[in-house]
Amino acid sequence: MEMVQTGGRPLTRAALAGQRRALEDGRTVTRKELSASAREAAKALALRPSLRLVLSELVAAWGEQEWSRLIVWPSNDYLVSRTGLSERAVRYALRDLVSLELVTPKDSANGKRYAIRARDGTIVDAFGFDLTPLYVRRGEWALAIQARAEARERRRRAFDLMTVHRRAVAEALQALASRHPETPVADLVTVQASLDASSPDRRSAGDPELVVEAWGELRQMVEERFYAAGCDGKSRRHIETEKGSLSESWSKDSPGTVGTARHAEWPAAGLPPALVVEACPTLRDLVRGEIREEHEVLDAGRGLRASIGAHQSAWAEACQALGPYRAAVLVLIVAQLHDDDVSSGRDRIRNPGGYFRRLARLCAEGRYSPETELLAMRRRRLT
Repeated sequence: MEMVQTGGRPLTRAALAGQRRALEDGRTVTRKELSASAREAAKALALRPSLRLVLSELVAAWGEQEWSRLIVWPSNDYLVSRTGLSERAVRYALRDLVSLELVTPKDSANGKRYAIRARDGTIVDAFGFDLTPLYVRRGEWALAIQARAEARERRRRAFDLMTVHRRAVAEALQALASRHPETPVADLVTVQASLDASSPDRRSAGDPELVVEAWGELRQMVEERFYAAGCDGKSRRHIETEKGSLSESWSKDSPGTVGTARHAEWPAAGLPPALVVEACPTLRDLVRGEIREEHEVLDAGRGLRASIGAHQSAWAEACQALGPYRAAVLVLIVAQLHDDDVSSGRDRIRNPGGYFRRLARLCAEGRYSPETELLAMRRRRLT
């Protein structure tokens, strides 16, 4: 083989790490065993084609000598002729193989690669590339291949589950539109469109696990709204009108005269406490103890109403239009949005109390959905 001047090679940590790896005493390695290790390393590290080609040719150059190090010495010209790559591509591939600790250089004084022969012509040593790390690390390749297979299986299951949720959401929305056209679904359709836009497909490198839970939550919301529509509202809880009820006490402080008619409180099925806590982490700093039940969310919202500057009349108006639970959730949403606004330095919500009153009115008109807002806030914190 032609010997070529390769120039000085800078010392790297990877090269030193490769030199520290050694075979077991008395161990002999065949070209077949070394080739198997190369194939496993290529799978475990997902080597690009050029690295696979160069590594394969380095392995093919191993002469199965009974040495303590697996040293080969093919020139760059030889590797170019065997792989069909350019000389620059071969040099880059050799550099990357060293950095991956698959091979380690053994440089001669003049930088050339060649074999050292005894007087009888027997090769006793060589300068070139040491393939010992490639073989010594064969146990790592097996573990890495197994980990990659498990990751692919998790990804496949996540895509399957996401597909199931998406189909269920589409079918439930279609059923709502055909069987209960009077039921509002604009907020659900908006969330569906948002999730469709952010969901990866199987051919992309995106992670489906980031949106699977959001699809599951949307599916639950859609199916529960369909169930409520099928029950003709009989499962909805109404605000009590007897003396001493929460809504009556709040109405006493509101301006003007409140009629005796009460709006039915919207079902809280789409606003589980767990979703509220995940979307509004500020709660952990503002409220003592954990929030797990709806009454705890109600207490937290009622307690934080004054902290966002919402007037008692705004609170009473929100309770009248939305029900106490949704009004409390709206307080927590505004508190979190205001905290995020201040932390980012944008300073867009200068009057959170007025912002709360405006959102409550938009919500009563069906132009704003706390469910959609919470899902979006939670998704932003997951990405």
